[in-house]
Amino acid sequence: MISIFLRFILACLILPFLWATANAQAVSRPDPGDTVPGHQGVTYLDLADMVVPVLAGTSPIKIRHIIGGDDGVAPPSTTDLSDAAALPVKAGGKERLAMLFDLGQVTDSAEGFAVLALYDLGGKPKLIDAVNVAIDRSTFFRDRSRLSIGAGDDAIVTTSTHSNSSQGYVGTLLIMVRDDRFQLIDSIFTFDENYCGYKRTQDLAFKTLPGGHYAAIKATVTDATAPGEGCEDKQAKASTQRISVTYRWSKKASRYMASSKAFERLAAENEKRF
Repeated sequence: MISIFLRFILACLILPFLWATANAQAVSRPDPGDTVPGHQGVTYLDLADMVVPVLAGTSPIKIRHIIGGDDGVAPPSTTDLSDAAALPVKAGGKERLAMLFDLGQVTDSAEGFAVLALYDLGGKPKLIDAVNVAIDRSTFFRDRSRLSIGAGDDAIVTTSTHSNSSQGYVGTLLIMVRDDRFQLIDSIFTFDENYCGYKRTQDLAFKTLPGGHYAAIKATVTDATAPGEGCEDKQAKASTQRISVTYRWSKKASRYMASSKAFERLAAENEKRF
Protein backbone atom coordinates (compact mmCIF):
# COMPACT_ATOMS: atom_id res chain seq x y z
CA MET A 1 0.00 0.00 0.00
CA ILE A 2 1.33 3.44 -0.92
CA SER A 3 1.93 5.64 2.11
CA ILE A 4 0.26 9.02 2.48
CA PHE A 5 3.68 10.67 2.14
CA LEU A 6 4.41 8.92 -1.16
CA ARG A 7 0.96 9.84 -2.44
CA PHE A 8 1.68 13.45 -1.59
CA ILE A 9 5.01 13.35 -3.46
CA LEU A 10 3.34 11.72 -6.46
CA ALA A 11 0.64 14.40 -6.49
CA CYS A 12 3.29 17.13 -6.42
CA LEU A 13 4.98 15.57 -9.43
CA ILE A 14 1.77 15.12 -11.41
CA LEU A 15 0.08 18.48 -10.73
CA PRO A 16 2.49 20.62 -12.80
CA PHE A 17 2.01 18.22 -15.72
CA LEU A 18 -1.77 18.40 -15.39
CA TRP A 19 -1.66 22.18 -15.17
CA ALA A 20 0.52 22.43 -18.29
CA THR A 21 -1.78 20.05 -20.15
CA ALA A 22 -4.89 21.98 -19.14
CA ASN A 23 -3.29 25.25 -20.25
CA ALA A 24 -2.16 23.75 -23.55
CA GLN A 25 -5.75 22.67 -24.17
CA ALA A 26 -7.11 26.14 -23.42
CA VAL A 27 -6.41 27.37 -26.98
CA SER A 28 -8.21 25.55 -29.78
CA ARG A 29 -8.06 25.93 -33.54
CA PRO A 30 -11.60 25.28 -34.73
CA ASP A 31 -12.41 24.81 -38.39
CA PRO A 32 -14.40 27.78 -39.72
CA GLY A 33 -17.29 25.45 -40.50
CA ASP A 34 -17.44 23.98 -36.99
CA THR A 35 -20.53 24.76 -34.95
CA VAL A 36 -20.04 26.98 -31.91
CA PRO A 37 -20.84 24.81 -28.86
CA GLY A 38 -24.36 25.48 -27.56
CA HIS A 39 -25.35 27.44 -30.67
CA GLN A 40 -26.82 25.21 -33.34
CA GLY A 41 -26.66 26.83 -36.75
CA VAL A 42 -23.87 29.26 -35.73
CA THR A 43 -20.35 28.51 -36.94
CA TYR A 44 -16.97 30.02 -36.17
CA LEU A 45 -17.11 31.53 -39.65
CA ASP A 46 -20.17 33.46 -38.50
CA LEU A 47 -18.19 34.76 -35.51
CA ALA A 48 -15.30 35.77 -37.75
CA ASP A 49 -17.62 37.52 -40.16
CA MET A 50 -18.81 39.85 -37.41
CA VAL A 51 -15.39 41.51 -37.39
CA VAL A 52 -13.34 40.29 -40.38
CA PRO A 53 -14.86 40.67 -43.87
CA VAL A 54 -15.02 37.05 -45.01
CA LEU A 55 -18.42 36.52 -46.59
CA ALA A 56 -19.58 38.45 -49.64
CA GLY A 57 -21.34 41.68 -48.77
CA THR A 58 -19.87 42.00 -45.28
CA SER A 59 -19.21 45.58 -44.25
CA PRO A 60 -15.84 45.99 -42.50
CA ILE A 61 -15.70 47.73 -39.16
CA LYS A 62 -12.91 49.99 -37.93
CA ILE A 63 -10.65 48.42 -35.33
CA ARG A 64 -8.36 50.32 -32.98
CA HIS A 65 -4.84 49.12 -32.26
CA ILE A 66 -4.42 47.90 -28.68
CA ILE A 67 -1.29 50.06 -28.28
CA GLY A 68 -3.12 53.15 -29.54
CA GLY A 69 -1.91 55.79 -31.95
CA ASP A 70 -4.74 55.53 -34.47
CA ASP A 71 -8.46 56.12 -34.76
CA GLY A 72 -9.10 52.62 -36.01
CA VAL A 73 -8.78 51.03 -39.43
CA ALA A 74 -10.73 48.35 -41.24
CA PRO A 75 -9.12 44.89 -41.33
CA PRO A 76 -8.23 43.47 -44.75
CA SER A 77 -10.74 41.02 -46.18
CA THR A 78 -9.75 37.37 -46.27
CA THR A 79 -10.96 33.92 -47.22
CA ASP A 80 -8.27 32.18 -45.18
CA LEU A 81 -9.06 31.58 -41.51
CA SER A 82 -6.64 28.68 -41.09
CA ASP A 83 -4.76 30.56 -38.35
CA ALA A 84 -7.87 31.38 -36.29
CA ALA A 85 -7.61 30.40 -32.62
CA ALA A 86 -10.19 30.39 -29.82
CA LEU A 87 -9.59 30.96 -26.12
CA PRO A 88 -12.31 30.84 -23.41
CA VAL A 89 -11.74 33.61 -20.84
CA LYS A 90 -13.41 35.07 -17.78
CA ALA A 91 -14.13 38.77 -17.60
CA GLY A 92 -15.94 40.47 -14.75
CA GLY A 93 -17.20 37.10 -13.58
CA LYS A 94 -18.71 36.30 -16.98
CA GLU A 95 -17.73 33.62 -19.49
CA ARG A 96 -16.42 35.08 -22.73
CA LEU A 97 -14.73 33.77 -25.87
CA ALA A 98 -11.64 35.45 -27.28
CA MET A 99 -10.69 34.69 -30.88
CA LEU A 100 -7.49 35.65 -32.66
CA PHE A 101 -7.47 36.03 -36.44
CA ASP A 102 -4.00 36.49 -37.93
CA LEU A 103 -4.64 38.08 -41.33
CA GLY A 104 -0.99 38.24 -42.38
CA GLN A 105 1.02 41.22 -43.53
CA VAL A 106 -0.68 44.38 -44.70
CA THR A 107 0.35 46.16 -47.90
CA ASP A 108 2.85 48.98 -47.29
CA SER A 109 3.41 47.87 -43.68
CA ALA A 110 6.19 45.95 -41.96
CA GLU A 111 3.64 44.60 -39.49
CA GLY A 112 0.78 42.19 -39.92
CA PHE A 113 -2.86 42.64 -38.96
CA ALA A 114 -4.19 40.40 -36.23
CA VAL A 115 -7.68 40.84 -34.81
CA LEU A 116 -8.33 39.87 -31.20
CA ALA A 117 -12.12 39.67 -30.85
CA LEU A 118 -14.25 39.21 -27.74
CA TYR A 119 -17.65 37.50 -27.87
CA ASP A 120 -20.56 37.05 -25.50
CA LEU A 121 -22.00 33.58 -26.10
CA GLY A 122 -24.53 33.77 -23.27
CA GLY A 123 -27.45 34.13 -25.67
CA LYS A 124 -27.30 34.90 -29.35
CA PRO A 125 -23.54 35.25 -30.09
CA LYS A 126 -22.56 38.90 -29.96
CA LEU A 127 -19.30 40.71 -30.73
CA ILE A 128 -18.34 42.87 -27.74
CA ASP A 129 -14.92 44.29 -28.64
CA ALA A 130 -12.14 43.89 -31.18
CA VAL A 131 -8.58 45.22 -31.39
CA ASN A 132 -5.56 44.85 -33.64
CA VAL A 133 -2.78 43.14 -31.63
CA ALA A 134 -0.17 42.73 -34.38
CA ILE A 135 3.17 44.32 -33.51
CA ASP A 136 5.18 42.18 -35.94
CA ARG A 137 4.57 39.94 -38.96
CA SER A 138 3.09 36.79 -37.38
CA THR A 139 0.79 36.87 -34.34
CA PHE A 140 -0.58 34.07 -32.18
CA PHE A 141 -1.67 33.20 -28.64
CA ARG A 142 1.34 32.50 -26.46
CA ASP A 143 1.87 28.96 -25.07
CA ARG A 144 0.61 30.09 -21.67
CA SER A 145 -2.01 32.37 -23.14
CA ARG A 146 -4.30 32.85 -20.13
CA LEU A 147 -3.43 34.09 -16.64
CA SER A 148 -5.97 34.06 -13.84
CA ILE A 149 -5.88 37.48 -12.17
CA GLY A 150 -8.99 36.97 -10.04
CA ALA A 151 -11.84 34.59 -9.32
CA GLY A 152 -13.72 35.86 -12.37
CA ASP A 153 -11.02 37.50 -14.49
CA ASP A 154 -8.26 36.38 -16.85
CA ALA A 155 -5.45 38.19 -18.60
CA ILE A 156 -4.55 37.25 -22.18
CA VAL A 157 -1.05 36.95 -23.67
CA THR A 158 -0.35 37.29 -27.40
CA THR A 159 2.96 37.09 -29.26
CA SER A 160 4.07 38.71 -32.51
CA THR A 161 7.32 37.67 -34.14
CA HIS A 162 9.54 37.31 -37.18
CA SER A 163 13.03 35.95 -37.66
CA ASN A 164 15.91 35.63 -40.09
CA SER A 165 18.83 33.20 -40.20
CA SER A 166 20.47 34.55 -37.06
CA GLN A 167 18.01 36.81 -35.26
CA GLY A 168 14.57 36.44 -33.73
CA TYR A 169 12.33 39.37 -32.84
CA VAL A 170 9.51 38.81 -30.36
CA GLY A 171 6.88 41.22 -29.09
CA THR A 172 4.56 40.07 -26.31
CA LEU A 173 1.35 41.81 -25.29
CA LEU A 174 -0.21 41.38 -21.85
CA ILE A 175 -3.91 42.27 -22.06
CA MET A 176 -6.83 42.30 -19.64
CA VAL A 177 -10.57 42.59 -20.22
CA ARG A 178 -12.27 45.29 -18.18
CA ASP A 179 -15.91 46.32 -18.61
CA ASP A 180 -15.99 44.01 -21.65
CA ARG A 181 -13.24 45.99 -23.35
CA PHE A 182 -9.64 44.98 -24.04
CA GLN A 183 -7.10 47.00 -22.07
CA LEU A 184 -3.33 46.78 -22.57
CA ILE A 185 -1.26 46.06 -19.48
CA ASP A 186 2.11 46.23 -21.22
CA SER A 187 4.09 45.37 -24.33
CA ILE A 188 7.37 43.51 -23.84
CA PHE A 189 10.01 43.16 -26.57
CA THR A 190 12.72 40.48 -26.53
CA PHE A 191 15.47 39.57 -28.98
CA ASP A 192 17.33 36.33 -29.72
CA GLU A 193 20.64 35.89 -31.57
CA ASN A 194 22.36 32.75 -32.85
CA TYR A 195 25.84 33.25 -34.28
CA CYS A 196 28.93 31.09 -34.62
CA GLY A 197 30.56 32.52 -31.52
CA TYR A 198 27.52 32.61 -29.23
CA LYS A 199 23.81 32.03 -28.77
CA ARG A 200 21.80 34.58 -26.81
CA THR A 201 18.19 33.99 -25.85
CA GLN A 202 15.66 36.06 -23.93
CA ASP A 203 12.87 33.90 -22.54
CA LEU A 204 9.81 35.54 -20.97
CA ALA A 205 7.73 33.97 -18.21
CA PHE A 206 4.75 35.18 -16.17
CA LYS A 207 3.36 34.31 -12.77
CA THR A 208 0.57 35.82 -10.71
CA LEU A 209 0.86 36.93 -7.10
CA PRO A 210 -2.49 36.60 -5.28
CA GLY A 211 -3.91 39.55 -3.40
CA GLY A 212 -5.97 42.64 -4.12
CA HIS A 213 -8.91 43.12 -6.45
CA TYR A 214 -6.72 41.97 -9.33
CA ALA A 215 -3.70 39.78 -8.71
CA ALA A 216 -0.26 41.26 -9.29
CA ILE A 217 1.56 39.86 -12.33
CA LYS A 218 5.32 39.27 -12.26
CA ALA A 219 7.05 39.06 -15.64
CA THR A 220 10.63 37.82 -15.87
CA VAL A 221 12.97 37.80 -18.85
CA THR A 222 15.84 35.32 -18.54
CA ASP A 223 18.64 36.72 -20.71
CA ALA A 224 21.13 33.88 -21.31
CA THR A 225 24.29 33.73 -23.42
CA ALA A 226 26.00 30.45 -24.29
CA PRO A 227 29.24 29.85 -26.27
CA GLY A 228 28.87 28.67 -29.86
CA GLU A 229 29.76 25.17 -30.98
CA GLY A 230 32.16 23.95 -33.68
CA CYS A 231 33.31 27.46 -34.45
CA GLU A 232 36.75 29.05 -34.70
CA ASP A 233 35.45 32.50 -33.85
CA LYS A 234 36.10 33.96 -30.44
CA GLN A 235 33.64 32.35 -28.06
CA ALA A 236 31.47 34.38 -25.73
CA LYS A 237 31.43 33.57 -22.03
CA ALA A 238 28.37 31.89 -20.61
CA SER A 239 26.19 34.27 -18.60
CA THR A 240 22.64 34.60 -17.33
CA GLN A 241 20.72 37.53 -15.94
CA ARG A 242 17.07 37.86 -14.98
CA ILE A 243 15.09 41.03 -15.46
CA SER A 244 11.74 41.26 -13.67
CA VAL A 245 8.89 43.73 -13.58
CA THR A 246 5.79 43.39 -11.40
CA TYR A 247 2.46 44.87 -12.48
CA ARG A 248 0.06 45.89 -9.72
CA TRP A 249 -3.46 47.19 -10.07
CA SER A 250 -3.89 50.89 -9.29
CA LYS A 251 -7.41 51.76 -8.22
CA LYS A 252 -6.64 55.44 -8.70
CA ALA A 253 -5.38 55.04 -12.26
CA SER A 254 -7.84 52.21 -13.08
CA ARG A 255 -5.05 50.21 -14.69
CA TYR A 256 -2.05 48.02 -13.99
CA MET A 257 1.15 49.91 -13.23
CA ALA A 258 4.68 48.59 -13.81
CA SER A 259 7.09 48.54 -10.89
CA SER A 260 9.94 49.83 -13.08
CA LYS A 261 11.00 50.71 -16.62
CA ALA A 262 13.34 47.71 -16.82
CA PHE A 263 11.64 46.29 -19.93
CA GLU A 264 11.80 49.66 -21.68
CA ARG A 265 15.54 49.78 -21.03
CA LEU A 266 15.90 46.19 -22.27
CA ALA A 267 14.06 47.02 -25.49
CA ALA A 268 16.30 50.06 -26.06
CA GLU A 269 19.43 47.96 -25.47
CA ASN A 270 18.17 45.25 -27.82
CA GLU A 271 17.42 47.77 -30.56
CA LYS A 272 21.07 48.75 -30.61
CA ARG A 273 21.94 45.13 -31.50
CA PHE A 274 19.54 44.85 -34.45
